[in-house]
Parts: sequence; C-alpha cells; structure tokens
Amino acid sequence: MSTITVAVVGGIDGIDRAKTSALVALAARAGDVAVVTLEAAWTSARQAAALVAHLDAAGSDTLVLASSHRAKELAALVAHARGAGLVVDAHALEREGDRLVGHKRELGGTWDVSCAVVGPAVVLAKPPPADEVELTLVPLPEADVVGRDVEVLSRTEHAGDGRPALADATVVVAGGRGLEGDLTPVQALADALGGAVGATRDIVEDGWIGHETMVGQTGTIISPRLYIGAGISGAPHHRLGMQASEVIVAINIDADAPIMEIADFAVVGSAADVLLQAADEIAARRAR
Repeated sequence: MSTITVAVVGGIDGIDRAKTSALVALAARAGDVAVVTLEAAWTSARQAAALVAHLDAAGSDTLVLASSHRAKELAALVAHARGAGLVVDAHALEREGDRLVGHKRELGGTWDVSCAVVGPAVVLAKPPPADEVELTLVPLPEADVVGRDVEVLSRTEHAGDGRPALADATVVVAGGRGLEGDLTPVQALADALGGAVGATRDIVEDGWIGHETMVGQTGTIISPRLYIGAGISGAPHHRLGMQASEVIVAINIDADAPIMEIADFAVVGSAADVLLQAADEIAARRAR
C-alpha cells in the first residue's frame, strides 16, 4: 500500500495545525500518511504541477486536501493529470482491499454515500475535528507548469470583521430568520466565545448580512467543535453545511423545528433572549 499524501497550503509556520491534524486523522484510517505544504502565492496550476511531480516521485497513489472553493480547482487539475478518481467532501476514508472508499453525505444529509476508487485517487475532505498531533511537514519545491499558467495581476484581501474565518473557526454562532433581522445577539455570543458568525441562505439573500457568512451547500461547509444555531429551522441546504459539527446546539421557539432532530442540545425559547443571556453569563463568569 502506498503512502497517502496530505497537502496543505501555507508555509510551515502558517498552516492551521488543528485542521491539518484532522486531515491526517481521516487519511490515517486508510494508510500511512505524509504531509506536504504548498506556497499560498502559487497559482492553482503551479500548485498542481508541484503535487503531480511529488506524487509521481514518491509513488503515492492518493492525495487528500481540505475541501474549499480553491481546493476544488486544484483537485480537478491533479486528478486530470494523473487519471485519478475524485471524491468530493468526504467525512471519512477507509481501505477495502485494493479500493479506497470515501464516505460522504448528500441531499441535505438525508443520504449516506460511499464512493469507491480503484487506482489513483484525489480526495477533498471535510473531516470531523480531531486532537492535534505532532506533524512532520515537507515543503514542496516549485515545478514547471505544463501548458499556459495564469498570471495574477492583483489581489484584494477582504477586510473581515476581526473574527475568525468561518471555514476555520472552532466555534460558530449562526443566526436565521427567527431573529427577525437583528443579528446583534449572534454577534454578541460569537464575540464572547471567540467564534465566527454564520447565517442561513435566506437571511443572506434578504440582505441582513454578507454572503461570506452563509453556511450551507452553496456557502461554506463547516465542521467546528461547537456550532450554535439560533432562530434557524434547519432547511436541508443549511444542515448540509453544518451537520459535521462536533457539538450542535439549536435554539428555536419551535420545539419541532427540523434542526432540533440533529442537535446535541436543544433549547426551546426566544433565540435573541437566550443568546444575550448566554453572552452576559460568560462575561460575568470571566469577570469573577
């Protein structure tokens, strides 16, 4: 069995070690793991060239990447170059004889799907959180791009709001239509917990908050250690984006809301009141 290569973007000192540890834990269930790093400034084509050169030289038949919008482009390039099968958004991996099997959820989490690949494979993973492990990282050298590369003329970084990025946050507090347009309670609890702010598709489309906060199938798919959903009914689009969270807390005035079915803790009550009371209690405990 060849080594599974886990690739992360960023210098050795700049990677998210918790997220990388989760990728390693997922990949380790299917074989031995080696972790390589790619320069963030490289284009997807240049990153793909470096990965293909490494995989060929190392004799590694499987590549695992953390799923993201940019990673999907990178994964497609590598899979095409190597004639590999591509599994998207796997939450678990295992070996069955000569097959690599990726497990994923589809149709808003209502179906569990297993995808088997024989031969080279590229996996975009959405692993559950895992304990951090000591990592040995190998930076990949730049490789020549076959064909024409893309020249990046400029980049403008989003200013952000000072909170953790939604995709990387270990705590996410999300709000929905039940908050009736006022997301102040969501922001208050997110700040008290040092977390990110999330939102449902409907309130993003209504203009209550920016698209960068949208959790769901066409937004950001998250897997934090703690997810708190307030005033959210639990539409399939949203559930697909957060159901891999380690602990799910749902706050809704409707005890029969669909999100209550997947919650580890369900609170029936006014979402705004519960969030503000929780934020005040956290502040009071810290002041003692």
